[in-house]
Amino acid sequence: MLTFLPGPVLFILSLTLLIINTCLWSSLLTVGGIIKLLLPFKAVRRVLTKIMNRFMWAWATCNGGILYLISNIEWDISGLEKLDPNGWYLIISNHVSGFDIAAQTYVLRNHIPMLKFFLKKELLYVPIMGLGCWALDMPFMDRTSPAKLKKNPKLRGKDLETTRKACERFKDSPTSIINYAEGSRFTEEKRVRQNSPYRHLLRPKASGIAFTLSAMGEQFTNLLNITLVYPDTPEKVLSNVMHGRTKKVIMHVEVLPAPHVDSNDYFANADTRVTFQRWLNQLWLEKDQLIDDEIQRHQQK
Repeated sequence: MLTFLPGPVLFILSLTLLIINTCLWSSLLTVGGIIKLLLPFKAVRRVLTKIMNRFMWAWATCNGGILYLISNIEWDISGLEKLDPNGWYLIISNHVSGFDIAAQTYVLRNHIPMLKFFLKKELLYVPIMGLGCWALDMPFMDRTSPAKLKKNPKLRGKDLETTRKACERFKDSPTSIINYAEGSRFTEEKRVRQNSPYRHLLRPKASGIAFTLSAMGEQFTNLLNITLVYPDTPEKVLSNVMHGRTKKVIMHVEVLPAPHVDSNDYFANADTRVTFQRWLNQLWLEKDQLIDDEIQRHQQK
């Protein structure tokens, strides 16, 4: 609608609206978190969680409205018809930019439960953000460092038990947990530094996915393999979106069976870990080819 405005004006407008949108819904989430703290009853918390998820849905929907106002994005989405709003999903995705979360929550908000992220326990103490994420039942993890695990391997089981306890609240409430397997946003510099075998991706890390599956794999309906492509602005995506330069977003959603991971076998057996990593590497190889195909197709138009 306002794409006729200069890029810097669109950037300032979008930034202002995004801040207002985030502050509004974060404030309501904080209020809900306080009520949860004061009324720690299971029935009350279950109702409040549903309300908090609707707040997150509203935040994602408003983000979509802002995008409609400041940009003219063509959304090329596939695979949504197989999804269930009442399912339990583990999502793996490539990670391109800070815009990924906004794009994915907006596109998926009516097709699967609102996204959850595993967060570091330290984030719980960040003002507003920590309480808001807690109100949304985001699982906070106190992960044991590799150095401590090396000294005392038995602590690995403690991490797994902590994860299972953090995820117990999801047994009665359909949930989608997302994992960016690369562990970091993609840049060409990182790809070269890693000596990544992929053209458009970093090396995927299997441990986080395996950890989640071993903790609550029996709860997942399916695994969703999501591939994000920004064919006309592959770099500095968030900035380009806010300047109104990004014209197309491609998102492929592939529904797969959730792999079974036995925690005792995975963490004790090197061959099992290698097999699981190979499975993930093959997914990434196919994802890399898909991204390349989409970029080539866009450039030929």
